[in-house]
Amino acid sequence: MLYPTELPGHLRLLQREIVTNGLTSVWCNINGSTLVQVTMQDTRSLLLETDFPPIQRQKLQTLQVNLGYLCNLSCTHCHVNAGPTRTELMDRDTIGMVLQYLSTKSIGKLDLTGGSPEMNPDFEYLVESATDMDVVVMDRCNPTILVEPGYEHLPEFFARHKVVVVASLPCYSEQNVDQQRGKGVYQDSIAGLKKLNALGYGKPGSELLLNLVYNPDAPILPPPQQELEEDYKNELWADHQIVFNELYTLANMPISRFGARLLAKGHYSDYMKLLRESFTEENLETVMCRSLISVDYQGYIYDCDFNQMLSIPLLASDKPRTHLRELLALDIDGLDIGVGEHCYGCTAGQGSSCSGALN
Repeated sequence: MLYPTELPGHLRLLQREIVTNGLTSVWCNINGSTLVQVTMQDTRSLLLETDFPPIQRQKLQTLQVNLGYLCNLSCTHCHVNAGPTRTELMDRDTIGMVLQYLSTKSIGKLDLTGGSPEMNPDFEYLVESATDMDVVVMDRCNPTILVEPGYEHLPEFFARHKVVVVASLPCYSEQNVDQQRGKGVYQDSIAGLKKLNALGYGKPGSELLLNLVYNPDAPILPPPQQELEEDYKNELWADHQIVFNELYTLANMPISRFGARLLAKGHYSDYMKLLRESFTEENLETVMCRSLISVDYQGYIYDCDFNQMLSIPLLASDKPRTHLRELLALDIDGLDIGVGEHCYGCTAGQGSSCSGALN
């Protein structure tokens, strides 16, 4: 039995969570006052058998590292089940292996994710060490962290190390954001983005890049990226005088919390039908897994962070899963990529990746 723990402000969207035997159990706030316990089924068993076309790895360009599942938010669409009660965090030894791999393999881009990657105690050490090696660091940031006590200094830290900030803002509407992420999240996000703008992030001619991320909170595909980017820029400037560089539109994957919602509401089959019928073959050439690997908080390797959440490992040896320390001596170019039904989410319509639409 789970007992609800009262949390401040926007942490109350999903209060406590456990994952056991393929089931997710959460306490949910209803109308800001009533707590109910909901048990949701995992979609993993439905995604493993697939007819998705085989694809192979190309030259590795990006090391994506999940620094842990701890987050100051618990969002309804989150594919890693992150939240304020998660305790999984990458330790300093594993971070040392990340830095060694970057150096040994001459990887030019480090993509940091979570949870809230900034909540890992060694986050700043990793960023400083990587940028000292002239590695471009991207931080996948929910901008509310920039106004949380203890993290208010991060915008200046980002600017000092020229970190590329990829900030999630699932809508320019306050009502939609708070519905998806919790009451007060929109205003805290706006406050965080304003702090970045004040330092030059997102402004024309600045080398400090600020990109935003949109994903729908419904079983639909994202609208055309360029059109929605124009809407975001117009609305955020008109309402808050906020500027940014690019908008990335991402399709929601039918896994973890979003997958459980699809099953609970009877939308899973229709959503998978939409993804499959929207398959675009040309997107196979540029899917992110061909030039990226994902490292979990323990140092194990996956073709992407979606495979990480589904426990589909990158198979580079005769072991059931490969650790980063073992990958140092291996060449993974040309290896087959682990695929599942969820891969149709990356190839549907305009395509979807960590850098937005593929075409």
